Amino acid sequence: MESTTHEAIIMGGGLAGLSLAMQLKREYPDIDVVVLERQKRPLPDAAHKVGESTVEIAAHYFTDTLGLRDHLEQAHIRKFGFRFFFSEGRDDLANVTELGVSAVLPTPSYQIDRGILENYMGEEARRRGIDFREGVTVRGFDIATDDALHAVRYADADGEHVLRARWLIDASGRAGLIRRKLDLTLDNGHHANAVWFRIDERLAIDGWCDDAEWQGRCHPPERWRSTNHLVGPGYWVWLIPLSSGAHSVGIVADAAMHPLDTMKTFDLALDWLRKHQPVVAREVEKHQDKLLDFAFFRNYSYGCSRMFSAHRWALTGEAGAFLDPFYSPGSDFIAIANTYITLLVGYDRQGVSIAPHARQYERLFLTFYESTLRMYRGQYNLFGDPEVLPIKVIWDYAYYWGVLCQIVFQNRLGDGAFIARMGDDLVAASELNTRMQAFFQRWHACSDRRNPRQMLDQRDLTWFADMNRTLHDQLDDASLAERLHDNVAMMRSLAACTVERAGADHPELFEGMEDLVGEDAGRAMYEEWVA
Repeated sequence: MESTTHEAIIMGGGLAGLSLAMQLKREYPDIDVVVLERQKRPLPDAAHKVGESTVEIAAHYFTDTLGLRDHLEQAHIRKFGFRFFFSEGRDDLANVTELGVSAVLPTPSYQIDRGILENYMGEEARRRGIDFREGVTVRGFDIATDDALHAVRYADADGEHVLRARWLIDASGRAGLIRRKLDLTLDNGHHANAVWFRIDERLAIDGWCDDAEWQGRCHPPERWRSTNHLVGPGYWVWLIPLSSGAHSVGIVADAAMHPLDTMKTFDLALDWLRKHQPVVAREVEKHQDKLLDFAFFRNYSYGCSRMFSAHRWALTGEAGAFLDPFYSPGSDFIAIANTYITLLVGYDRQGVSIAPHARQYERLFLTFYESTLRMYRGQYNLFGDPEVLPIKVIWDYAYYWGVLCQIVFQNRLGDGAFIARMGDDLVAASELNTRMQAFFQRWHACSDRRNPRQMLDQRDLTWFADMNRTLHDQLDDASLAERLHDNVAMMRSLAACTVERAGADHPELFEGMEDLVGEDAGRAMYEEWVA
């Protein structure tokens, strides 16, 4: 058997593994990293992978950290934000509440065709000097302790091979090679399923209604570029365009409210859509002869008890923990995990003990994971509520842009001293988020669920658009600390606005939220919203 020694072996050459290899090579040009990937290139366009919609952290990571801006701009679709239609059982989109933006916000995000992107990344990885090996099967691996080397055994067309390395990274996706070997998988309490398929045809939602007022709400009239969510009690349906010309369609549902057995084949899924989202079913039926694929995930969300080890192994992407696709955070958490791994490799290269840093980064990663999970866990029941969900979406965005995005965009993920300094504000934001997620459930329980014909245009919220516009500002420590402090204060005002809005119809909702009621800033936000 061939046996060679390298600095790092990455098991898995999909989005997470190739991203990490490219980040490591950019940070440490002399690093010797091998990427092992089961699938051979080229992947088909519209490759059968989830994770097509990116949001701001992932877009920043791919464009700025990895240097892929030109490819994303030229080969993929600039996203028209998230968009929501409260269309349960309806086929008249013009006459239901729509939440979204009338024009694209300044900070870019993308709809990515995973086949096109991963094919390009594989080629680019080799151009950057990365040893990318395709068509290989990992037969086994040994995780070392202390200063011993890890070993990976794999097979390819040329036979059996052994690689040894100081670092072993699991980017194997749901196969979770290390996670399963060490029994690290955790039930995170969020039980949901997903089915999805791709149609080799653009599903141009803008043409689904001939209502002139509805068509004129967006500039340009290209809703199809959005990640469109058609929502109802316990579920949401996604429509995501791919640059290949295909369209991705998915159903994501609370396992108790919409069992997987009701949608786990294409025919069942189409029947389910006829009942819950007939406008989507109608359009899919027109093009079902162009069906490319169909798959499902049962209990797609899971936690992981360990992410980074002092023994120089780590997990990234779905090989570690996975949240939920509702706000498309998958690539965000790839970016966060990869950044922590890159920092740990750097400490190790300097001869610095990585044990304290591994513990700190793992704690931070899992804290970010848990804070984001609160947006989904136990919340699917209110997704069809046209009064509560729009406010929840605004809140969730404000928390994301106001806290996590600030830390990532300002390159402070690994700055333990700064994060400790901001501890009071970060804890306050997390606790307020916990309170508000519970409040949304209380509000939903008494909501009138009014669903008028209207567009709730997020661009009309000046403070909201400003948060997006300023994400790329370059801030020193003092300015960033001030911004984070101001953002937490803004969140408190937004919470006050929300309580004021809900309590106007249901005074019982003031109970337990008295400390928020009456804030001047919250009242101003409320008046801007209702205007």
